[in-house]
Amino acid sequence: MNHGLFTKTNYSNLFRFPRLLSWLLFFFGFISNGWGNNIQVSNLSLVDENRLESYVSIKFNLTWENSWRLSSGAANWDAAWIFVKYRIGTGEWQHANLHNSGHVTGTGTPSTLSVGLQDNSLAYNMSTNPGVGVYLYRSSASSGTFTTTDMKLRWNYGSDGINSGTNVDIKVFAVEMVYVPEGSFNVGGGTGTNAFTSTTINTAVANTAPSGTGSLGGQAGGYPTNQTPPDFPSWPNGYAAFYCMKYEISQQQYTDFLNTLTQDQANARKPASSSNRFGIMGSSVGSYTTSFPDVACNYLSWADGAAYADWAALRPMTELEYEKASRGNIAAVSGEYAWGASTIASNLYTLSGSGASNEGIATNYSTTAGNAAYTSTMSGGIDGPVRVGIFAANASNIARITAGASFWGIMELSGNVWERCVTLGNAQGKIFTGKLGDGQLATDGTANTALWPDGTANGSGFRGGSWEEASSTLRISDRTSATVTNTAREADFGFRAVRN
Repeated sequence: MNHGLFTKTNYSNLFRFPRLLSWLLFFFGFISNGWGNNIQVSNLSLVDENRLESYVSIKFNLTWENSWRLSSGAANWDAAWIFVKYRIGTGEWQHANLHNSGHVTGTGTPSTLSVGLQDNSLAYNMSTNPGVGVYLYRSSASSGTFTTTDMKLRWNYGSDGINSGTNVDIKVFAVEMVYVPEGSFNVGGGTGTNAFTSTTINTAVANTAPSGTGSLGGQAGGYPTNQTPPDFPSWPNGYAAFYCMKYEISQQQYTDFLNTLTQDQANARKPASSSNRFGIMGSSVGSYTTSFPDVACNYLSWADGAAYADWAALRPMTELEYEKASRGNIAAVSGEYAWGASTIASNLYTLSGSGASNEGIATNYSTTAGNAAYTSTMSGGIDGPVRVGIFAANASNIARITAGASFWGIMELSGNVWERCVTLGNAQGKIFTGKLGDGQLATDGTANTALWPDGTANGSGFRGGSWEEASSTLRISDRTSATVTNTAREADFGFRAVRN
């Protein structure tokens, strides 16, 4: 392929521009093709260089479908978590340091931009606590396709040790997130094996002992009644606001992750399976592709999911955050699933457009009960996870229940692939502090963030069920496997990350 000044690189989705600035050559590519609701980054360029202060603006367009902001009811919004990777020459990909100001939201959907720091509890510092990404979301109540043109992020390339005249490759990533507001919520109030004793979590101080009567059931405190407290008051118990990935990690997202690692890291993080709709192929960094880009990524071990979270400057979620992300800030319903009711579809699904970006449920989509991928709808048929967001996209969808959506609009928290959570049920899980990933991995490809459950998976567990499990495991309060330590890669193991 040759278009005059454009020269094709060895990356199928990256193209080299001519000298756009007097000092810098760069590569670009939109990285987020088909990441659930079709979030896309395009028209990447570098502008507004300031050599004296060693920064430049990364300009691009961004769009995604089915965006919202609500001012009543759930009173929340969805957002794009946007971060940047770069490399010098053929060196290793690095996470870019962003400034805490000087960004531009662009023109289009009226929006607000918030900078995410490496440690949100501390003040911004260009060197020791930089911006590691930004959230972009609607600034007022509205819904529909979100589009912005000429958005700009200020990249402090000098703090990344880059000099003028250096050849640099750049990739911009965008992940759809959902804002879960601060506030009280119930844990354990629905039914489920080993469920927590019903408790109202009414404080962010996670080691506050439950007592009295909670407004949403049981006692009220920072952790569930009859449990031992976490070691630190900062254990993420769900009361404080957080962002949660709208969808489970898709295979395209995980492929893009693999393509920015070193070869040793990628070798450690790439599952070897080719069954149960796992389609990631390739043997070298830059060559990884998938035949199921929009399908939830399965065969992920705890170490795989934690590494992705660290790389994206996110973190694992706790099992209390899982319950709040599912149930919301309202009273529990007996036997409820993530869509807030105890009814669930029970007939075997068939697919239309299998593997395509518009993969859908062709037959047996319920118009009254909650739709989910689990044994009764999948066994002997599809034999693997389905496209993220598939149930909301059906033409017969009429509301939250049939879409299988959580109170906040988060998808597939019941079924499809297991949610991997930090557990309150053992000592290793109790030392978690919610420290965020910094965008970099250890040389062996593992997450290197302090006090996370490590590659042994001790301190992690499973919530929300999967396409291979019975309906009972899909219930919000079910803790059948909440404390199970498992290092394996299985056909129904996935991951979803959050951020303070």
